[in-house]
Amino acid sequence: MTTSATSGTGPTENAMRRALKRARDGVALDVTEAAVLLQARGADLDDLTTSAARVRDAGLAAAGRPGVITYSKSVFIPLTRLCRDKCHYCTFVTVPGKLRRAGHGMFMSPDEVLDIARKGAAAGCKEALITLGDKPEDRWPEAREWLDAHGYDDTIAYVRAISIRILEETGLLPHLNPGVMSWTDFQRLKPVAPSMGMMLETTATRLWSEPGGPHHGSPDKEPAVRLRVLEDAGRSSVPFTSGLLIGIGETYEERADGLFALRRVSRAYHGVQELIIQNFRAKPDTAMRGMPDAELDELIATVAVARHIMGPAACLQAPPNLVDSEYARLIGAGIDDWGGVSPLTIDHVNPERPWPQIDLLREQSAEAGFELRERLCVYPEFVRRGEPWLDPRLLPHVRALADPETGLAVPDAVVEGHPWQEPEEAFTSSGRTDLHASIDTEGRTSDRREDYDHVYGDWDALREAAAPGMVPSRIDTDVRAALATAADDPTRLTDDEALALLHADGPALDALCRIADDVRRAAVGDDVTYIVTRNINFTNVCYTGCRFCAFAQRRTDADAYTLSLDQVADRAAQAWDVGAVEVCMQGGIHPDLPGTAYFDIARAVKARVPGMHVHAFSPMEVVNGATRTGMSIREWLTAAKEAGLDSIPGTAAEILDDEVRWILTKGKLPTATWIEVVTTAHELGIRSSSTMMYGHVDQPRHWLGHFRTLSRIQQQTGGFTEFVTLPFIHTNAPVYLAGIARPGPTTRDNRAVIAMARLLLHPHIPNIQTSWVKLGTEGAAEMLRSGANDLGGTLMEETISRMAGSSYGSYKSVKDLIAVAEAAGRPAKPRTTLYGEVPDERQRAAAVSDGHLPELLPVLE
Repeated sequence: MTTSATSGTGPTENAMRRALKRARDGVALDVTEAAVLLQARGADLDDLTTSAARVRDAGLAAAGRPGVITYSKSVFIPLTRLCRDKCHYCTFVTVPGKLRRAGHGMFMSPDEVLDIARKGAAAGCKEALITLGDKPEDRWPEAREWLDAHGYDDTIAYVRAISIRILEETGLLPHLNPGVMSWTDFQRLKPVAPSMGMMLETTATRLWSEPGGPHHGSPDKEPAVRLRVLEDAGRSSVPFTSGLLIGIGETYEERADGLFALRRVSRAYHGVQELIIQNFRAKPDTAMRGMPDAELDELIATVAVARHIMGPAACLQAPPNLVDSEYARLIGAGIDDWGGVSPLTIDHVNPERPWPQIDLLREQSAEAGFELRERLCVYPEFVRRGEPWLDPRLLPHVRALADPETGLAVPDAVVEGHPWQEPEEAFTSSGRTDLHASIDTEGRTSDRREDYDHVYGDWDALREAAAPGMVPSRIDTDVRAALATAADDPTRLTDDEALALLHADGPALDALCRIADDVRRAAVGDDVTYIVTRNINFTNVCYTGCRFCAFAQRRTDADAYTLSLDQVADRAAQAWDVGAVEVCMQGGIHPDLPGTAYFDIARAVKARVPGMHVHAFSPMEVVNGATRTGMSIREWLTAAKEAGLDSIPGTAAEILDDEVRWILTKGKLPTATWIEVVTTAHELGIRSSSTMMYGHVDQPRHWLGHFRTLSRIQQQTGGFTEFVTLPFIHTNAPVYLAGIARPGPTTRDNRAVIAMARLLLHPHIPNIQTSWVKLGTEGAAEMLRSGANDLGGTLMEETISRMAGSSYGSYKSVKDLIAVAEAAGRPAKPRTTLYGEVPDERQRAAAVSDGHLPELLPVLE
């Protein structure tokens, strides 16, 4: 192999001997040692593979399938061979002219796809491997025209639609390889495919960035982009296949780095179901046609090193059609899987390399002492895990083909289509539906959910990732000069000045709060506003994996609940009877709730109480609804508005910086998607609040970035009604229980955040709200003296903060809120959601019922 991996003199005998001993002894390798072992040959390679095989065998025994090697019986469906990338070794990709001359369309038609899938089902195949080029519509007008003509917004929309048809009409399980995907793409495709994949190939950036490199000119082959895809798959709980392509010009160190990158992702999210080690094979009519194939010893050594790095639990595959019948050597190096093998279709990526016959694989595996067993496209571990790795709409399809005990395929299962549909009776009342009231009297059953150890990812990996972001910044800017700028014109504050003020303490903090209060007085006057509202959290079942959230429960947990539509409407009606002008409705991302459930909730409230303002559905819920229905965010919000949605809460923001977000949450939407949701809502005339949760793994520099982002959005759309501070409640938060987050913000933090929110959002967001639920009466009054002008709502019920450990109750009467304002020396005034005047009739209803509300709260079956 004439890659740079073989350049140089190679490792010394001592270096090889030490590395081999560490591998034999099961000691963790580093990149340098792995690079040495990748060069093992002869007796050294035999030594390496022997220890790798022992690691593999231990893993198979622990998984309950000792001596088993697996494969998936599949059909290969090349949905489109158009691509926006220009990889120098690829013959899969072609151009529109060649497709036309061959009589093919730009994409395979549904009939063409289903014909292959039906033949596969008849032959006993269970996997439909759907492979295609990356985003062809971005490069080829012909691809865009085909999608438009057939009614698809983009290639992902077609992939989703054809996957549903495969499930319903043939029974095959789609395994999707659409290339680089966004977090939102994963949400769109997860309900229609049990597994997905994308090869990392290499982490050698130079092979992408330098002219002449194999990936030069291919935007989707940048290693950082591909690693982000792997991370988003893990965040989305998608069983994911990845791997390396060896022999394309990488050094041994770069190859080792790629393996460690894959291990980091696997360790962090536990979602890499399979690692493929694929050897480069030169193809005619490509730029790399003159490059030698990767030698077999290169492949064997890489498989063995991968086994040592990834550990016994990893599933390793090497394509059997690329090794010229050297199956025994691959088994001896530590693989435990042969990948997808088709009795019907060719390998369209390597068309010159036919699949081996399954009977031959069985014989060769048996000669090496292994039993060949069939698996599904989704690996047995994930079949047995179930939620959140498998969407409820896919469970009937998977269960029809899987052995419930082993998670492997049932070889003689009948492969036939089943309806792909939303779970029935999504709004059946269940669980602890009185939690909104009993949380204040009985408390929660446990301080954490039962799947705490794995639903949030790997805590040790998270600690390592969190450490750099929690280092405080050095502040050199003169605080006195920054205070002078703030007093003169807060819109002129530079980032350095703002950061200095966010760190202010003592007399400087007192001065900052006085300046913020002066700006508040000039902007909105002295009135402290509040709203008579009721929170309705319609379910707390959620598998998103937010590490700060103590509200979310599994459906089987003791504190889990889901309200029926009647119960939601009953609570809204109760709220109206006691003077409310708004219901604020949010819930967990329940896997059984269809994307249209949110429309049903809004309609139920409007049908019962037509005059109630429906303030509902966080940006995360909006994305969940849109991706489940296959609608765009704009289409979904338009439909929600028609159903009765009036405004949305700007929650799910936490900190609008992905450095922090991916510590706080495993699977919540990224910053860019949050921004897309709120700006789209604003463009449709749906206004929103804005929020920031702080005091966990963040630093003042993150607060500053968050404020700047909100200010930019508001200047663009004008759609934010207010900014709400959400101090982190740590007591039962998983990220705190794991020893990663600090125990919430200090009083200094709270005062600085309120004051700087007033200054940095001025004059664009005039209303700054403090949270009595999280800070209590005295804390809220202090915030009113530091720049806030709004107390939020009466709430009537508040489960999210109480589950997290807040000790300030779930209800404040109007008199209570007026008292808080008076403690700050200010008058109080009721408002609507949009900060309008409250009708006299609503004020009278609130006054009559004020202080008697708790007796009305429980809604029990």
